[in-house]
Amino acid sequence: MPVRTRSHARSQARTMPDLKRSITRNRLLARLPEDEFESIRQQLEPADLARGFAIAGADRLIEDVYFLCSGIASVVTISADGQRAEAGMFGREGFSPMPAGVGGTMSVHEVFMQVEGDGFRMPLQLLLQALPEHPVFANLLARFIQTFASQISYTALCNANCQVDERLARWLLMCHDRVDGDEIALTHEFISATLSVRRPSVTTALHVLEGKKLVRAERGRITIRDRKGMEEFAGSSYGKPEEEYRRLIGDF
Repeated sequence: MPVRTRSHARSQARTMPDLKRSITRNRLLARLPEDEFESIRQQLEPADLARGFAIAGADRLIEDVYFLCSGIASVVTISADGQRAEAGMFGREGFSPMPAGVGGTMSVHEVFMQVEGDGFRMPLQLLLQALPEHPVFANLLARFIQTFASQISYTALCNANCQVDERLARWLLMCHDRVDGDEIALTHEFISATLSVRRPSVTTALHVLEGKKLVRAERGRITIRDRKGMEEFAGSSYGKPEEEYRRLIGDF
């Protein structure tokens, strides 16, 4: 559940550094040609993004667009009666809210930080002005939207056809893709809400993965012990959207 506001993030923003394309950690910004990057970086404002920070609200006007450099954000669908389900996640490989990338001004989803991190913020109006002026930038955003649509489709397929332990394995692999190291700060309660299953089901699924020595679960933290084994356990539920990203954009 998002708990931080945009104004809070602005109060935590740092002074804009002399950002260079060669060292930026956001994968989309790093792939811009030098001339486009130099123009766009002038519109970027650094931001520390605490866990729970709300990047966008469902059915709300978009104020800023965020390019993550670290951390993980959840993209959540909310029904009219308040039911919630995670549609997907992104980190330093992408941006959000994604409608802005095709000229949209409203966010369909709620987007919030599930693992704290940092990144860059760009006011929506400046991004909309930049799209027609910077064709590579516009193309990269469109390509990322396509890869994220692929992720959403596989989330739906996995939710319909996979057991909870397989779903959890896929989800943890996706988190692992977006963090440095093997430890991920996650609670059973958060995983339960994200996967839309009861907490006892999460506990049972974690016991399965621990029994196979794939992960180690401690209070508020999960450590990936055997990445290859996790991928084998997740099977076909994991991998296709990641291949799509590499095909259209490049390495994570």
